[in-house]
Amino acid sequence: MKHRPVLDVSELPTYAFGARSPMWWGTLGFCVLEGTGFALAAGAYLYLAFLNPQWPLSAPPPDLIWSSLVTVVLIVSIIPNYLSKKFAEKEDLPRVQVYLIVVLAFGLAAIGLRFLEFGGLHVKWDQNAYGSLLWALLGLHTVHIITDVVDTIVLTVLMFTRHAHGKRFSDVGDNAFYWNFVVLSWLPIYALLYWGPRL
Repeated sequence: MKHRPVLDVSELPTYAFGARSPMWWGTLGFCVLEGTGFALAAGAYLYLAFLNPQWPLSAPPPDLIWSSLVTVVLIVSIIPNYLSKKFAEKEDLPRVQVYLIVVLAFGLAAIGLRFLEFGGLHVKWDQNAYGSLLWALLGLHTVHIITDVVDTIVLTVLMFTRHAHGKRFSDVGDNAFYWNFVVLSWLPIYALLYWGPRL
């Protein structure tokens, strides 16, 4: 029996952007799993705060200066992050290169400020349950920032090599999606850890 092709799909692209890409769905699943981890840690924090009339335990609330600077840096980084995605979808390599470098600079600034932030917590990680949860939530989010910055470094380097074509542009979109998750997941954590104890 002779088979004949019904449709020739050889000219179709081998990559796509957004929800048409399998990698986008993988990134979304990753964000859901990590968001669940944040929610569980925040739930434990709120449970202990509810049980203890004095909260935070044996410590003043953490300093606002460094955490607020981290928050500003992360929020402003959404702009170049959006532009990197926008120009990736147009496959505009020079602009993608520029905005990836800018996003990378914001990510590195956030990491530096985060390490200064740890110095203003006024409690050690092993001092009590409050200290453990405070350090755990900040530590989890710090790992997310570092993870995306490492990914952005690799992607930026690739965009300056002969590999800067096709699927790499789709990867820039997925990287931008994950960075948005990193930024947006920080906002409720910031409110919970820094403003909750002051209310």
